[in-house]
Amino acid sequence: MEFAPTRILDNALDAVGNTPLIRLDKIATEEGMKCNLLGKLEFVSAGGSVKDRIAKAMVLAAEKEGKLIPGKSVVIEPTSGNTGIGLAMACAIKGYSVVITMPKKMSLEKEALLRALGAQVIRTPDEEPWDSPRSHIGVACRLQREIEHGIILDQYRNVNNPLAHEYTTGPEIVASVVSTPSTSSRPSSMKVDAFIASAGTGGTITGVSRALKKIHNPDCVVVGVDPIGSILAVPNSLNLNGKGNPYVVEGIGYDFIPDVLSRDVTDVNHWVKTSDEDAFKAVQSLMRKEGLLVGGSSGSALSGALTWLKTEQGRTIAGTEGLNVVVLLPDGIRNYMSKEWFLKGAFSSEHSDLATRISGILAQEEIVPIQQSSL
Repeated sequence: MEFAPTRILDNALDAVGNTPLIRLDKIATEEGMKCNLLGKLEFVSAGGSVKDRIAKAMVLAAEKEGKLIPGKSVVIEPTSGNTGIGLAMACAIKGYSVVITMPKKMSLEKEALLRALGAQVIRTPDEEPWDSPRSHIGVACRLQREIEHGIILDQYRNVNNPLAHEYTTGPEIVASVVSTPSTSSRPSSMKVDAFIASAGTGGTITGVSRALKKIHNPDCVVVGVDPIGSILAVPNSLNLNGKGNPYVVEGIGYDFIPDVLSRDVTDVNHWVKTSDEDAFKAVQSLMRKEGLLVGGSSGSALSGALTWLKTEQGRTIAGTEGLNVVVLLPDGIRNYMSKEWFLKGAFSSEHSDLATRISGILAQEEIVPIQQSSL
């Protein structure tokens, strides 16, 4: 078996990023697509999500700028969880204390991982608007004011959030596409022709878009995916249906527009709204057809991609052999295994001839002694 040797890494931060781009051929075939449908698999990063990238970038930049003081600084961050996990990992390595504020709807797994990494975790009410003093942002701001040497790195406004993706995620995608030869059996345009990602802070889609359009393919179509209930999509009329309604998917969508999100049509060309139901169906599809143990926001991204690929412009791309459509899959199922939506999907039984055969075998009364030679 051939393998590419890698050097010994100094610490877990060196294992952030450099994630694989994987063909989603079974889903593409099922959807009748001729394009190459590709998934950027972020849960294999050291901390388990795409947010590892911005956590690393923000901490290293703050150290370089002298904003973090070894042995004194307390990093405080309001988060849906994944940025917090990335920061807690980075700060465990660097030796900084961490306080994470997080809405109650976020999974128990996220809180457990944060605490395992040494972070203090404060839960806040889900129903509080972002600018309420009782929201996860409001509580973080209060703690920053009152804790000596407290600092909020602020993923919502920190320029190193989109820059992390412009300098790493985007170039990685380009490198994977251009280094994979076009063949008769697997034709390729050798370009990223479309990129689709769900948006939370918006740093991922903004940074990757700039990397793709500036240095690789100015004609790359970038599509943002926003859950119903959020207000990030453009035009604003897309957000009217279900505006303010709660949604179950974690880590994407907001009730305010983060500074790091570019809503400029030159950066994000189109937006699609998605439902929880469609997101979780897409998660199940990624698991059972592609063997990828992804989280809910990955389902949102795929669901949004499939929806857009059925539009007039999307159908042209989907129906063209060799064009490359990249969907960013932000995290894995590790963070959501106690969630009702996951357990319902995992334990739902689909009728199959094999299941019927197994039931028939086990219903028989005859018991044959096990022979050691059969083991």
